[in-house]
Amino acid sequence: MYTERTAVGLDVHARSAVAWGLDGLTGEVFSERLVPQTTQILAWVHRLPEPVAVAYEAGPTGFGLARALDRDGVRCVVVAPSKMERPAGDRVKTDRRDAERLARLLRLDELPAVRVPTIDQEAARDLVRSRDDVRGDLMRSRHRLSKLLLRQGLVYCGGKAWTAAHHQWLIAHRFEPFALRAAYDDALEAVLALEVRRDRLDRAIAELAAQPQWAPLVARLGCLRGVSTLTGLGLAVEIGDWSRFTGSTIGAYLGLVPSEHSSGGQRRQGGITKTGNTHARRLLVEAAWHHRRPYRRPGVALRARLEQVPAPVRQRAELGNRRLHQRWANLDARAKRSTVSAVAVARELSGWCWSLAVMDD
Repeated sequence: MYTERTAVGLDVHARSAVAWGLDGLTGEVFSERLVPQTTQILAWVHRLPEPVAVAYEAGPTGFGLARALDRDGVRCVVVAPSKMERPAGDRVKTDRRDAERLARLLRLDELPAVRVPTIDQEAARDLVRSRDDVRGDLMRSRHRLSKLLLRQGLVYCGGKAWTAAHHQWLIAHRFEPFALRAAYDDALEAVLALEVRRDRLDRAIAELAAQPQWAPLVARLGCLRGVSTLTGLGLAVEIGDWSRFTGSTIGAYLGLVPSEHSSGGQRRQGGITKTGNTHARRLLVEAAWHHRRPYRRPGVALRARLEQVPAPVRQRAELGNRRLHQRWANLDARAKRSTVSAVAVARELSGWCWSLAVMDD
């Protein structure tokens, strides 16, 4: 609830920051263009009539300013830009107007806030997202290499691709034209270098997941099929505080619920909203595909993960694994497209992850 005297809105960019403040007691307005340095912004805020509350939109500048304001005893609201409504008739957009709008909405306590992660949580999230970036780069590099070979009439038929045998097959190729040889060597070198980077990040993630801050939660989430160390840590760092949600609301937070445009007696639903955390949603959809196969007994890797958690958690996870496969089977029986089924199972999987994360031992 808003209780401060002065409300401040900040429109923060990489090279500039526009501040607009309103004294709720006297009605005085404060406005200034600042250098986007935390020390200068703090000095300007402390010159205003106290107590002060500050709001700015989340963006590429991160959460350092919010943490600094919090350390100085200034309440700061970091706003979700995707949930900010703008009137249809508002055709003038400037930094000052954006800052003023934030300040006025802050006074009304109508700003949709995001959770500010701790420094350790943000660092862990950066590591997981770096690995995701390398995964995407590696996929594109592999596609470029395989299509280059395809244009030369070469297709690997010796089993599964991107294995040790496939790598030996790739290295064995030599081309006579100088230009083709240089292009192929560069494409192959890019793939090998990215695989080295991926493996190095995987080791770092495994080391981080074993730390006391993350190990209990990662072990719990790993009891579900398709949720290994990488996925478990990814969900842990992206969602953060699981107690903010319930089993029915976490799917909406991750954008896994159908969109809707209903009015009067009409109810129209569309595809999923795809709002919220993109990284966590992708991890859940990928994990959901593992539940399509029948679940009779846990495999070797899953059995090893189940042995690391208390019996109540293990029993809950077993129930979830069987339920999620049954969900797949029901959707297949209704002739649903597999991509639609995967999203539906991912939505339910998010609820099972939540239940494991918050349950008592």
